[in-house]
Amino acid sequence: MNQKKYAGLCIAIAICQLVFTQTLPDKHRVLQQMELANKYFMVKYPDPGLPITTDKTRPSNIWTRSVYYEGLMALYHLSPKHKFLKYADRWGDSHQWNLPGGPATRSADNQCCGQTYIDLYTLQHQKKQIGNIKESIDNMLQSNKIDDWWWIDALQMGMPVFAKLGVLYHDNRYFQRMYEMYMHTKTEEGGGLYNSKDSLWWRDKSFVSPYKEPNGKNCYWSRGNGWVIAALVRVLQIMPESAIGYQEYKHTFMEMMQKIASLQRSDGFWNVSLLDPDYFGGKETSGTSLFVYGMAWGIHKRWLNREIYLPIVEKAWHGLTTYALHPDGMLGYVQGTGKEPKDGQPVTYNHVPDFEDYGLGCFLLAGSEIYQLAPDRNK
Repeated sequence: MNQKKYAGLCIAIAICQLVFTQTLPDKHRVLQQMELANKYFMVKYPDPGLPITTDKTRPSNIWTRSVYYEGLMALYHLSPKHKFLKYADRWGDSHQWNLPGGPATRSADNQCCGQTYIDLYTLQHQKKQIGNIKESIDNMLQSNKIDDWWWIDALQMGMPVFAKLGVLYHDNRYFQRMYEMYMHTKTEEGGGLYNSKDSLWWRDKSFVSPYKEPNGKNCYWSRGNGWVIAALVRVLQIMPESAIGYQEYKHTFMEMMQKIASLQRSDGFWNVSLLDPDYFGGKETSGTSLFVYGMAWGIHKRWLNREIYLPIVEKAWHGLTTYALHPDGMLGYVQGTGKEPKDGQPVTYNHVPDFEDYGLGCFLLAGSEIYQLAPDRNK
């Protein structure tokens, strides 16, 4: 973002601060909020291996549930309670640590469960936990095909698996292939799904211009761009700075954060359509949580200016925990599954989406980074 736009962002945020000032709760309270939301889910779904039934029945290691376990593992690292680890272990065991479609799958959605499998392997070192996901990714390394990630959600589902294996096995081939696949999505798929002029991503090639929202602007889906932010954070968290792709991921992350900061609603949320607030406009929890996750991490990393970005994060977390988090832990304003603003509607406080798991996963990821910024009440 050029200096003129950056100055404009600073002015806009300063004005916003005059009319809305919030501070983060302390670490204890943040953890309470995360555990409340998680308890609601674990009580409602006590058997982690039970198939998920909505319009049809699906195994519980599909991407929606896998995103939840990403969040659960983040919660576990802050609050290492045995029940959290046991819940994740039972989930993996119930599927024999396999993937939907088996090791032959190339689908990032199917591989998403591997993120938690690998995390559990690093804690427990049981070969059964990592064998199938490693075989699946190793099969991809044996091929020259790099166009599997044709939709941007796939970046979050798949990239962290490659990064985790690269770190675990000290094998740069995983970083190399991840970078090749990412760059194909960014610059070649449908002419390139990243619009550097707007610093935002189209969900897939069907939304690339000339496709427009009702107000004539480009269609940039909130959760889709949130998935990209999460992907970048999750790989930048663990991969070495010397690895191929690191500087590219950092550069894109910084560009996106500056743009996203300028699009926040006055209530702290982001609309499902980032550039058309009147097209299914209103609060939305999953995309907002992913933006909070990335922005809070960037502040903690000291890549993002704390004075500029902390008020945005504070306002967003206040919005999530005040307007979306129910007293019993349910999360409202979660857009159901889909690929664009009109899908998964309605998005309201009391409406239960078709899947309750991925929204919670996003919320827990956000909370895990909010916790790092929150004050310690004991100090």
